Amino acid sequence: MGFVLLSALPVAGAHAFGFADVAAKAKKLAAASYVTPEKNLPKSLQTLTYDQYRDIRFNPEKSHWRNSRLPFELAFFHQGQYFDTPVRIHEVSGKSVTEIRFDPKLFNYGANTHLDPKDLANLGYAGFRVHYPLNNAKYKDEVIVFLGASYFRAVGKNQLYGLSARGLAVDTGLTSGEEFPQFTEFWIERPDPSDKELTIYALLDSRRVTGAYRFILRPGFDTVVDVKAELYLRENVSKLGIAPLTSMYFFGENHRPNIDDHRPEVHDSDGLSIQSGTGEWIWRPLVNPKRLLITSFALNNPQGFGLMQRDREFSSYEDLEAHYQRRPSAWIEPRGNWGPGRVELVQIPTPDETNDNIVAHWIPDVPPKPGSPLNLEYRMLWQKDVDKKPPLAWVAQTRRGHGYVRKPDDSIALFIDFEGPALKKLEEGTKLEASITTDANAKVLETNTYPNQMKGGWRTAVRFKRIDDKKPVELRGYLRHNNTTLSETWSYILPPD
Repeated sequence: MGFVLLSALPVAGAHAFGFADVAAKAKKLAAASYVTPEKNLPKSLQTLTYDQYRDIRFNPEKSHWRNSRLPFELAFFHQGQYFDTPVRIHEVSGKSVTEIRFDPKLFNYGANTHLDPKDLANLGYAGFRVHYPLNNAKYKDEVIVFLGASYFRAVGKNQLYGLSARGLAVDTGLTSGEEFPQFTEFWIERPDPSDKELTIYALLDSRRVTGAYRFILRPGFDTVVDVKAELYLRENVSKLGIAPLTSMYFFGENHRPNIDDHRPEVHDSDGLSIQSGTGEWIWRPLVNPKRLLITSFALNNPQGFGLMQRDREFSSYEDLEAHYQRRPSAWIEPRGNWGPGRVELVQIPTPDETNDNIVAHWIPDVPPKPGSPLNLEYRMLWQKDVDKKPPLAWVAQTRRGHGYVRKPDDSIALFIDFEGPALKKLEEGTKLEASITTDANAKVLETNTYPNQMKGGWRTAVRFKRIDDKKPVELRGYLRHNNTTLSETWSYILPPD
């Protein structure tokens, strides 16, 4: 088994460990009072600086399963700083379950020579990551990581880590404060030498919610994660966020505050994409508002939604370190009947790019009652070059600003570029029009739609006047030819000034 310490655990019955076992644990937990996880960090690890904590590195030569020459390998994160409660991790092999116990010999501590070995004796792991030969057969890339609360993130081929996913979001954006459920325990199935997928089980717990999760990881050009969950409430929850995605949007071509920055754009995602149950596609560009901004889209049985990074040009970012053009989009495909609810978008002000300030999730209209299970399944696609888009035409970019005007006024101008196969097939001389509507807080002054010869698409310019600067403005628009809709719906919100 290599260098990792294993401790055998009893398994109830003669069957292999599976999702039903985790679900039984979640149900039992929900029937009892919540117990706050015990913090076990000595002071020497609590007071580590950011750089000191990063200097504690797992030794890749000691990766779990490396000596067995399996397609997947596991590496572990050390406790320290904010990660003050241990996460239990087990290996499932056949009908046996063994705990992978913490061993300080698996880590290089760098310049942290002040750490007393006695302080490391009773620690656990903060989380883990999975490695797989994603980009070439000679090297196992990091493809998914579980670290902190119920956060995890993944990458596909030629991608870099960007946005994150979570097991569950509870009361995000409410003044009462957000609750962060934690994955407290994991079970990972030992793969066979020919396997191209890895199964991970997780137990989730918080003051008001427990849950059982199964993640089936399939690394590839698009890395796929199939999620199955069974949730139990201890108490009623105001806002239960299903399949939550968390990202960062600092500024872009549609929303660029007065920032002295050589980079044209800085973001992990540039828009929220939704495929409704009726087949309509909706695109909402992201913004960095001056105060909390929460909007939502009421739907019945959505076909998909995601936080996307559509702009893939290096020249849009000019960042030789972050390479935002390689950050993945994350697309959620519900399985089964999710019923009525809403896709909610939470946008939080951020002064820089170090904060994740964007959240998108599904909120069911009817949450489960305490003690009753909520069962759901969905597929996650971590994409880059073949992001989910509507079949006809989509919004490629939204730009704000007038350009040169002979007589400046207080109107606002937006330019929306549409691209897609439906537009490339149009005969020369075809005339399109954009249907643009706005809420009661704005008046559209002018709309023009014309071909964009540089991209083979079409551009719509809309100029409007906001009535009350202290209130947001909602705009919607799409391209049409006669009575035929040719594009997704552009749904834009202009935050209050």
